[in-house]
Amino acid sequence: MTEAAPNGDAANFTFAPLSPDFARDPYPTYRALREKEGLHYFADFDIWLASRFEDVSAIVMDKRMVRSLEDIATAEEIASIQRAGNWHDMPNHSRFVQFSLLDSDGAVHDRLRRQVFKLFTPAMIAKLRDQIQAYVNRLIDSLADRGQIDFVDDLAAHVPGHIIGRLLGVPDEDCPQLRIWSENIVQFFDVDRSDERKLIAETNTTEFYEYLITLKHERERSPKDDLISVLIEAERAGAMNADEFISTCMLILMAGHGSTIDVLGSGMHALLRFPEQMARLRQDPALIQTAVQEMFRYESPLPFFHRHCIEEVDIGGRSFARGTKFGVLYGAANRDPKQFENADSFDIGRTPNRHLAFGGGVHFCLGNHLARLDMDIIFSTLLRRFPKIELVDENPEYKRGLSVRGPKRLQIAIKAA
Repeated sequence: MTEAAPNGDAANFTFAPLSPDFARDPYPTYRALREKEGLHYFADFDIWLASRFEDVSAIVMDKRMVRSLEDIATAEEIASIQRAGNWHDMPNHSRFVQFSLLDSDGAVHDRLRRQVFKLFTPAMIAKLRDQIQAYVNRLIDSLADRGQIDFVDDLAAHVPGHIIGRLLGVPDEDCPQLRIWSENIVQFFDVDRSDERKLIAETNTTEFYEYLITLKHERERSPKDDLISVLIEAERAGAMNADEFISTCMLILMAGHGSTIDVLGSGMHALLRFPEQMARLRQDPALIQTAVQEMFRYESPLPFFHRHCIEEVDIGGRSFARGTKFGVLYGAANRDPKQFENADSFDIGRTPNRHLAFGGGVHFCLGNHLARLDMDIIFSTLLRRFPKIELVDENPEYKRGLSVRGPKRLQIAIKAA
């Protein structure tokens, strides 16, 4: 369904997103990709990689670019593609993860997005500020006397999932398990799709599904002021079916976990790597909103997504046939010096900052306001409570893969006034 790679392309450049060097610092690779003429063909994914801001923007904003294969391939072709990518024989992963609001297009995508959009508007999310602040205060109180913490596991990992869980209607005590399910499901979207990782993804999807079905039955008997109850009414009204109900709940919970935890970790790491920027934020706390936006640009937590073209398109100076698969490298585009002055510098006051970390077009990230509010509160509270925050491990290990960017752990020393 795609064009062949140009002769010699693979020989001139090695793209190794699973390598330790790429996990440690992908930006030299991204720079090399941007400097190549046109798009780069990555045979492992049978995909054309777009790394320049101009090309990535053109792809994500083009209505001829879709996430799903349904409009450009037959059922037999889709089944063949799934087998080739080891996406087959995953009944529940296929039902609830491979199909979702994120991976649908057109009328289906619009219908599902309408059911949840009104709950993620800036005005609705702003109403959660006091609740999030109270939760963060209690969490930081429990850590204040420890002197040293793992910022990722001890703090960052506890906030996004609990907040999105409360919004959906998940009891607080269940939220840690949701993080485990989410991470084990999402890991299969990266380059390494071994049978072992496949089994983990399918098993965790099944457990997640069984949990949500039980929670759904509880809300059907006793509705509450939460998103699950809203989605139950949407299903009853015919706005979604039973599988779409589960896939939407899963997507919201998974999206509310990993990427925000990752950008919290990389954001704190950036502040510690650039102490003059941390000092600047301490002196002018009003910069927190632009600081958060810069954290998303500087280390995009979801650096890779894909699109398919439903008709012939011209991108990066060449023509691509209908059905071609494109990889949009947000992490590379957000460091493009043609778009951002001093692109490799971390500048908490950067304006304008039209980054692509939230995507673009019809698939623009629904939860971006909630993620930014979580970060605003966490960083503002930490800087206010602890006049001394220092990095303990100078070289924290970052997650491996093309689809994620964030430290596994981040040991920091904290000292209250």
